Amino acid sequence: MQHTMEGIVLRQYKAGEDRILHILTARQGVLTAYANKSAAPRSPLAASTELLCYCCFVLFHNRDRCIVDKADTLRIFFGVRQDMEKLALASYMAQLADELCPHGVEAAEHLRLLLNTLHYIEKEKRPRPHLKALFELRLLTLSGFMPNLVGCRVCGCYEAPVMRFLPRSGELLCAGCQDAAGEQGMPAGPGVLAAMRHIIYAPLDKLFAFRLSDEGLGALQYIAETYLKCQVERTFSALEFYTSLQGPGAL
Repeated sequence: MQHTMEGIVLRQYKAGEDRILHILTARQGVLTAYANKSAAPRSPLAASTELLCYCCFVLFHNRDRCIVDKADTLRIFFGVRQDMEKLALASYMAQLADELCPHGVEAAEHLRLLLNTLHYIEKEKRPRPHLKALFELRLLTLSGFMPNLVGCRVCGCYEAPVMRFLPRSGELLCAGCQDAAGEQGMPAGPGVLAAMRHIIYAPLDKLFAFRLSDEGLGALQYIAETYLKCQVERTFSALEFYTSLQGPGAL
């Protein structure tokens, strides 16, 4: 049985002259597909089965195996591939999506989030720390790890000069309740907290529409990455490589 669907390659690895792909699609989430002979010289599937290629795939399902019959490239994010830091960040996002996006079920919003974020990276429409933190928090939210940012978990306070975010539980404490609870948490000033709330609650068409100072972006990036590592309980090789490319004090 053949199916035609659009998707982006999150991961590809070789098995001889074949490639095994992890493809994020809107209708069926992450699919594993075999692209026969796609690693061979002059293969018609060579370009379209590279990492981060967004294609219209014709997939043939034979028992428990999905095979790529054809792939027409829709977008390759050429501007991302030309810049090492952009490519490292985009590769991390693909690795994170491969880890967190659902398999075999609808994932349209996950796909739109990744495609839109890659577009913003390519066109440099937002600082990279902005896009990295946004992608991490929103993808975690879509994947069942939404933090509770409504108010202090003890007294319900919505906002204070400094709130504390608890990365293990995903909750907030105000300064007074933090002292009583005996938990430290991570400081989140009003601007950072507003940005976090925007990221997890805003509709997708308004998701990228917020601004923070460099200092605020640094705090947001640190909180988002710490929360991610606490929830998934692992790190990612692509994240480590991206971090290694950042200069001292770089956002």
